[in-house]
Amino acid sequence: MYQQHKVIKTPPLGEAGRGLLFFIMELFDVYPLFDINVVKGKGCSVWDDKGQEYLDLYGGHAVISIGHCHPHYVEKMTEQLNALGFYSNSVINTLQRRLAERLGKVCGYDDYQLFLINSGAEANENALKLASFKTGRTRVLSAAKAFHGRTSLAVETTDNPKIIAPINANGHVTYLPVNDLEVWEAELAKGDVCACIIECIQGVGGIKLVDEDFAQGLQAACKRYGAVLICDEIQCGYGRSGKFFAHQWLGIRPDLITVAKGIGNGFPMGAVLISPDFKPVYGQLGTTFGGNHLACAAALAVLDVIESENLVDNARETGDYLMARLKEMQATEKHITDVRGRGLMIGIDLDMPHKELRQHLVYNEHCFTGCASTNILRLLPPLCFTKAMADDFILRLERSFAAVGCHVSAGPLRPAL
Repeated sequence: MYQQHKVIKTPPLGEAGRGLLFFIMELFDVYPLFDINVVKGKGCSVWDDKGQEYLDLYGGHAVISIGHCHPHYVEKMTEQLNALGFYSNSVINTLQRRLAERLGKVCGYDDYQLFLINSGAEANENALKLASFKTGRTRVLSAAKAFHGRTSLAVETTDNPKIIAPINANGHVTYLPVNDLEVWEAELAKGDVCACIIECIQGVGGIKLVDEDFAQGLQAACKRYGAVLICDEIQCGYGRSGKFFAHQWLGIRPDLITVAKGIGNGFPMGAVLISPDFKPVYGQLGTTFGGNHLACAAALAVLDVIESENLVDNARETGDYLMARLKEMQATEKHITDVRGRGLMIGIDLDMPHKELRQHLVYNEHCFTGCASTNILRLLPPLCFTKAMADDFILRLERSFAAVGCHVSAGPLRPAL
């Protein structure tokens, strides 16, 4: 048997082999995991290796946009893989050009340019790099509780000291409170800011919404002081808010827009939408895998489904319905202190730690949710989520509150079954 330290002693193999030890490579253990092995998905459900179905209101961290294993997505990915999976950015790739044209029309930015990479962190890295190239400056303004990635400058703009290594702490970033325009304007007026980067709905920060006055005032201040406005739409974009981009609720048009997660429905992909004010220079940006043939096939299939199934409208309508149901529950459920969000990006504030409630939802009610901080449930289901599924979730949530809420105030939380 494998030992906990992953060193095993082999049976005797004769005198030469007696006593040999073999090491088994382990995973680098950085993820706290639910004890569930998900092996199958369809629509808004996943199944474990024992055949148990789970309602998915997490979407693999807001990644699943059109639903798990959508037939059109599977078909287009299979077709492309049977033709060509990958070639580098040293030859023409007409799929990239098709994607740029389609995305520009669908999202309303057909005059912008598209740079393709592999993840949200890469998207933000390249956006910040472009901003610094354009302005010649190095300082960035980011929001308190922001999350923009875990690499290099992206992690420096993330307001979480626990994941910023000394090599990343270079003093480039000032964190400021969301929606306090006066404070942001005062920093911009110093004249050394290359970019302001914001999530118009914070994800990891707890579903905090940027308000319209702040967004429009910040855009005007960036123009006035020569800074670049970057909207990080990695989690809140691609239809999740009920508009294609969350910033489109606020009446602004940022200089740079970063996307990932929902763009590929699980296939690793990211992108930067770049204002025509930026002029490309050969070699300025680059990537080996970004915009490869299979990734573009995934992104094109996602846009096909978003349009044909009206998923942006569905996100808005179903999200409004789910929000209304949750607010009704708040009126009678004492542990809910606030419900907020847009579309299918919803936060539920609790007056207790979320840990036991989420565990009960997973292990007893067979329902995945996300979380933020220690007391916020975060709902990020696929954009094909229905009102019937919302009703189903409300019943599961009510049962979970009934099961764990009765002893929350009586002492320490008990471990979930």
